[in-house]
Amino acid sequence: MPESFADLVEKLSPAVVNISSVQTVEARSSRSPFPPGSPFEDFFEEFLNRGQPNGSDEPQTRKLQSLGSGFIIDAKGLVVTNNHVIESADEVTVRTVDGEEYEAEVIGRDAEGDLALLRIQSDEDFPFVQWGSSGKARVGDWVLSIGNPFGLGGSVTAGIISAHHRQISGGPFDDFIQTDASINRGNSGGPLFDLDGNVIGINTAIFSPTGGNVGIAFAIPSDQARKVIAQIEEFGYARRGYLGVQIQPVDRMTADALGLDDAKGALVNSVTPDSPAEKAGVEDGDIIIEFNGEKVEDSAALVKVVSSLGVEEKATLTILRGGDRKKLSVVTGERPRPEDSEDTAQPSVTEELGMELSDLNGVLRQQFNVPDDVNGALVLQVAPDLRQRVARGDVIVEVNRKPVETSGDVSAAIADIRAEGRSAALLRLYRNGDFYFIPIPLGGDE
Repeated sequence: MPESFADLVEKLSPAVVNISSVQTVEARSSRSPFPPGSPFEDFFEEFLNRGQPNGSDEPQTRKLQSLGSGFIIDAKGLVVTNNHVIESADEVTVRTVDGEEYEAEVIGRDAEGDLALLRIQSDEDFPFVQWGSSGKARVGDWVLSIGNPFGLGGSVTAGIISAHHRQISGGPFDDFIQTDASINRGNSGGPLFDLDGNVIGINTAIFSPTGGNVGIAFAIPSDQARKVIAQIEEFGYARRGYLGVQIQPVDRMTADALGLDDAKGALVNSVTPDSPAEKAGVEDGDIIIEFNGEKVEDSAALVKVVSSLGVEEKATLTILRGGDRKKLSVVTGERPRPEDSEDTAQPSVTEELGMELSDLNGVLRQQFNVPDDVNGALVLQVAPDLRQRVARGDVIVEVNRKPVETSGDVSAAIADIRAEGRSAALLRLYRNGDFYFIPIPLGGDE
């Protein structure tokens, strides 16, 4: 154990910054206490409008401020942070350790990887830090976190790496470092340093039933983040490799049915026309077991390795087809970005039973790998007490054996069940190619 981290902190702190973002949003009106259709509902709305200028029914707006952290990676003022720290911001301000404030330019963002790159400008060079290798960091190694928890600024905590390759949200690029260094709200986007003073992670999330630090925090590995940030700097967004296949994991039952020894690989559900996979000769029903000589454990592993390879790169696929191994040559394409999808209509979002539910559209289907023939309400967020039952990315397809198509259908079905006096609902969920029945307690009326 080192006697002190003081020399290291003194060296690194000038390159760690506080980030403040301001967003203008429509103020949410108070919820009517009267049921829909009640004659008193109009009186309630009229009462609310009296508080607005000239009795106008125009929506009011308010300013929301978000605080986070970041770090400078270039003497000319390139700043790395999390996407969620600055997403939808109208203004972004960066404050350095000596109190200087700079208006930041957003060079680009990557919502899927939760990364963003900013630029600040000055006549003088900025202090900066170097990337390190998260792949060389071992469980048990010391790490330091410097950031802006709760807006305090310049706070330093120390701990160890608790684990690698954690998946916490079900996203396609989940692969986090877990640490017990104290990370709290406001640390998001800040650096996780090794004892050589190199950035090996970007603090992103915590696991806590209380909202405060309980010794479980997660950081994006530097080996992953560094590639994305370099692409954002060059292109303004992350360019990820793409095959053009709909895939699902190979479970034990599927392996038995196909006569496979191991339940590993990615099963191809369908191949996108004119995609790199189709040009390489991939067919429906193929099982991809290796990519560039690296074993593919499951569908999530394939997404990560293909995405990280880049665009227009030559690669070799090893597949199983009819019990035979085949090798195919492929040239990766560019993974479509959600914002480039033709189906960009804003989906309806509903809160129900401790879950945030959304209607499905083309963007969300691609982001969460939901096949076109699966319809229902997508789970975007889950309350902590439900996470053992339901996960982000699940699709609710039935409620008490009745099919649902939208988040509104789920809410209507739950209301009917409550009206019948029942205390629980039986949800049927789609998750990673399989369907499950999950009972959910209804709790009391809101």
